[in-house]
Amino acid sequence: MTASHRRYEYHESVMLAETVERLMPASGKVIVDGTLGGGGHAAALLATGARVIGLDQDPEAIAFAERRVAEFGDRFCAWYGSFAKAGDALDRLGIVTVDGVLLDLGVSSRQLDTPERGFSFMHDGPLDMRMDPSGLINAADLVNTMGGDQLERIFRTYGEEPAARKIAARLVRDRLVRPFRTTLQLAESIESVVPRRGRAHPATRVFQALRIVVNRELEALALGLEQLSQRLAPGGRFAVITFHSLEDRIVKNFFKERTAAFIDRPEWPAPRPNPLHLFKAITGKPVVASDAEQRANPRSRSAKLRVVERIPYVH
Repeated sequence: MTASHRRYEYHESVMLAETVERLMPASGKVIVDGTLGGGGHAAALLATGARVIGLDQDPEAIAFAERRVAEFGDRFCAWYGSFAKAGDALDRLGIVTVDGVLLDLGVSSRQLDTPERGFSFMHDGPLDMRMDPSGLINAADLVNTMGGDQLERIFRTYGEEPAARKIAARLVRDRLVRPFRTTLQLAESIESVVPRRGRAHPATRVFQALRIVVNRELEALALGLEQLSQRLAPGGRFAVITFHSLEDRIVKNFFKERTAAFIDRPEWPAPRPNPLHLFKAITGKPVVASDAEQRANPRSRSAKLRVVERIPYVH
């Protein structure tokens, strides 16, 4: 184990019991954990006797998870890559359908807590933010090369940052003096425009926006939802944990469009069968972490769990 591995361990998985209960894993079932992380959810699923296919685009996460679940032997298989390409992974493994899917979205606590990964303004590190270290574009590339209008659009669209224009203009000015290379350098520049008020750091939304764009998170989510939905066997369940409104909106709308048996429009004489109908809802409102978990793990405060079940195939 490297010094980095010893120093920064993965935190507890969010809503572990609630997620496992709703996925209904059991001996003989195949579950895809599309965001393996530290393997917390995977270990709990494997403990029920299920087989787990774990995907992650972070090789450190895969190495850590493989050690964590080594006791389960060949019932666990790790696959290096994004869940956006889950279909390719399952094809290569010879798996046609699965009995459950889990996506625990966003950045992991380990990635946030490791300065070398460049995700956090709490520690100084290179301005990176790539979940897959082999990715071609990092956060410094965006901040140092994009025009002010582009940066403003990113901060407003993906960070929902009210001061997007002011922050973008300041970054364009500051990089002329010294290109952005580190997380604290960027955070300080942002804080000079938006003073700290309350608990949230002024750079929070901008860092979120850059991370989403660097990793193409929303595009990957849309692709992953579509591919993995088609792989679910009848009765199989799809669980997604989100941490911010942008990704939650995508998941909510995707599931909503596919849980309606009929669709209706004012110009139609009567409702018509929904050609996208794939699921029935298991969670009406999203499940949130208990008060005890929120106190123990602040990251869980914004988490929402949504679950649907695949209906029988329609011929």
